[in-house]
Amino acid sequence: MRTTIDKAGRVVIPAAIRERAGLTAGSEVEITADELGIRLERIAAGPRLVKVGRRLVARPTVSADHRPTMDIAALVEEERNRWP
Repeated sequence: MRTTIDKAGRVVIPAAIRERAGLTAGSEVEITADELGIRLERIAAGPRLVKVGRRLVARPTVSADHRPTMDIAALVEEERNRWP
């Protein structure tokens, strides 16, 4: 997909990509640049560790309503099909 940069330096991320990546208004992203190009990564809130009995259990810090739904099998298949 192609997009353009406006006069203010903003780039529009196409809706299909935003939805697949779980990006919504107010989402935090990390932008890095290297010799290959520019990378944009969603910053997700990490889990917190809660002691349950004698074990530490990772619990999400974001409510289920605000977690992106992802089809992991589809993502894996899409990645496999990217390369000839």
